[in-house]
Amino acid sequence: MTGPGNEVDGTSANEPISSRHCSTQHAGCYPAKVNYASLLVPEFSLILLGYLVCKFTPLNRSVWNQVDALVYYLLFPTLLFYSIIKSPLDLGAASKLVAAGWSVIAIGVALAYAIPFLPGLRRHIPARDHAASAQVAFRFNSFIGLAMAERLAGPVGSQEIAVLIGVCVPLVNIAAVWPMARGGSRGLARELSRNPLLVATTTGLLANLVGLSLPHWLEPTFSRVGAAALALGLMAAGAGIQMGALARAKVLALSVLAIRHLLLPLVALAACFAWGLDHSQATILLAYAALPTAASCYVLASKMGYDGSYVAGLVSLSTLLGMLSLGFALTLLRPLYGV
Repeated sequence: MTGPGNEVDGTSANEPISSRHCSTQHAGCYPAKVNYASLLVPEFSLILLGYLVCKFTPLNRSVWNQVDALVYYLLFPTLLFYSIIKSPLDLGAASKLVAAGWSVIAIGVALAYAIPFLPGLRRHIPARDHAASAQVAFRFNSFIGLAMAERLAGPVGSQEIAVLIGVCVPLVNIAAVWPMARGGSRGLARELSRNPLLVATTTGLLANLVGLSLPHWLEPTFSRVGAAALALGLMAAGAGIQMGALARAKVLALSVLAIRHLLLPLVALAACFAWGLDHSQATILLAYAALPTAASCYVLASKMGYDGSYVAGLVSLSTLLGMLSLGFALTLLRPLYGV
């Protein structure tokens, strides 16, 4: 069985990837025998470290609340902006990847919004909890995505994940805020204009498309802030792990997590065929579709006046499920590309 694209790195798509002379430094090829779970060890180790530090040291939840704010308002927006602006984006060349990413997002949003209207589910879905937690089904943890991309598909993988972040984060943030803004006292436009992730990604994307770039002397600062954002963001996600609140709306929890970790990887697989993605693009799209949900989901819900503890429980469980769903999604590449 061959992959969706006709050729990958100038080689025939009918040629098994394992027989090609390639490495992870080239787009479109990846060794056939890879322990995908091992790629996640550094990221999940930081998550575990954050959990242990918060639970067993004086650096308790009160400390990590401040770390959350630092990451959410400064470090991660800086990382997103730098990731998007540092390499010129050719949206024309990446048009298939962009279309596939938007397809996955659109279906994820539609499925999440539809949960209360599915037969037999309405009476099990508290309206406010659904408004706050629908975002868990279609948002993704860019910390882990950025950290994994180069190891999965080389430098081109980093560029491709930057493209997906740039074109998808504004959409998922709008989709995340809308259900909560409808039930709140503050308008949608105000909430969107105050969202630091949306502002950073939109600004970075526009600056890149008009040809702006950072001065060379400033790049090391942005790079180091980005490294701090990755480490602290992952540790903060671990420190925020809470599971007890999930007992209140189990059907809702099961629904959003099933969309996030089972249905969206399958949707991404279909999108690879539908849009004819090459192997590198398919790798990044499948990884993107199976990532744990965004660690900032519970921060956003809390800031908008909703029950952050329930959303934090979903984020925590999604982080744990990500180990399984990423391995599952990336393993789909083997039959897809004949390896």
